[in-house]
Amino acid sequence: MRIGVYIDGFNLYYGGRGICGRATPGWRWLDLRKLSNSLLVNNSNWQGATLARVVFCSARINGALNQDGQLRQDAYLRALKQSNSVDELSMGNYVSRTSIAPLATPNKKGKPVLTTPAWPIMIKDGQGSHQPSAVFMASVARREEKGSDVNVASHLLIDVLGGTVDAAIVVSNDSDLAFPIKSMRQRVPLGVVNPTVGQTAGKLKGQASEGVGRHWWYQLQPSDLTNAQLPAQVGRVTRPVGW
Repeated sequence: MRIGVYIDGFNLYYGGRGICGRATPGWRWLDLRKLSNSLLVNNSNWQGATLARVVFCSARINGALNQDGQLRQDAYLRALKQSNSVDELSMGNYVSRTSIAPLATPNKKGKPVLTTPAWPIMIKDGQGSHQPSAVFMASVARREEKGSDVNVASHLLIDVLGGTVDAAIVVSNDSDLAFPIKSMRQRVPLGVVNPTVGQTAGKLKGQASEGVGRHWWYQLQPSDLTNAQLPAQVGRVTRPVGW
C-alpha cells in the first residue's frame, strides 16, 4: 500500500509556531519524511503501508523584503534535498500588495469585530454631531502567500488519479482544500493532519467510513515536531541559530 504525503508548508510553519511558540527553538528544522512516517505509523490503521512520496508545497521568501528569512529558508530547502527528506518541492511565491479594510479586533472565537469610535477618540460630522457608528478605515501593506494550497491539491489529485499512491495524508488546515479532499475520500483512504492550534476546519472533517473508508484525522502536538528533526549538520548546510 503506497502512501503519499502532501504538506502545506505555509500552514505547517505558522501552525508549528503557534503550537511550540515563536521564540522556542528545536522544532523548525523538520525532517519531513520522519514526521510523515511517524504520522503514518501512529495514526493510520492501514496494513502493509509504506511511505512512497513526500511532497512539500511552500513559497519562496523575497530577499528584498526579508533577507534573513530568505537565507534561513534557503538553508532549510537545501537540507531537505540533501537529506532526501522530500521527494518533491513545489514552490509558489509571495505577493505584496496594499489593501484597504476596516479596523477590527478578534472576539473570543477569533472572528473580527469592527472598531467603532469611543473615548478617548471620537468622530464628529461637519455639524459637530458625534458619529458612534462610524468605521475606521486603514490602508495597509500585505504579503500573501500564493500557490501552496493549489499545489497541494494538484499533486494529491494527480498522484491519486494517476495510480501513483493507494492512500494519502494531507498536512493542512486550509478549508480551501475541502473539495479535493472530499473527492479523494471516494477513491482512497485519506488522513487529514491539522498542524495548527485551532480546531480542524469544519469543511475538512467527515466520516471515517465515507467513500472507500478507513479515513482518519489528527492534530499535531509539539512532540511530533521536536521528535522529527534533521541532524544539525546536513552535508554543508547548518541548522540556523534558534531553529
